[in-house]
Amino acid sequence: QVQLVQSGGGLVQAGDSLRLSCVASGRTVSTSYISWFRQAPGTEREFLARPARSGESAYYADSVKGRFSISIDAAKNTVYLQMNSLKPEDTAVYYCAAKHTWQGVVSHTYDYWGQGTQVTVSS
Repeated sequence: QVQLVQSGGGLVQAGDSLRLSCVASGRTVSTSYISWFRQAPGTEREFLARPARSGESAYYADSVKGRFSISIDAAKNTVYLQMNSLKPEDTAVYYCAAKHTWQGVVSHTYDYWGQGTQVTVSS
């Protein structure tokens, strides 16, 4: 089975930095197809970032562009979300999510989800 285990998060002050981790396991998931999402109270889920792949640059939502960065440590099967210059509006539950991959076929949807990590940024 596929597992995405998240760590990091917590309560920080505005301007601080935080790094979230997502450790993936399973035969149908690749770190190249793991992205980050968040959902704040009363809002829809927001697609934050996906890694760079061959022929494609990394994607970042406008709300976090220039502050957040996504990276991969393939040897550790881990995807990170480095969050800098945090703002109170970044307060949300953060999720990593992975597309199903098998024998070169990649789903268009995010089929596997981490458990979520609360990030709270105080002013």
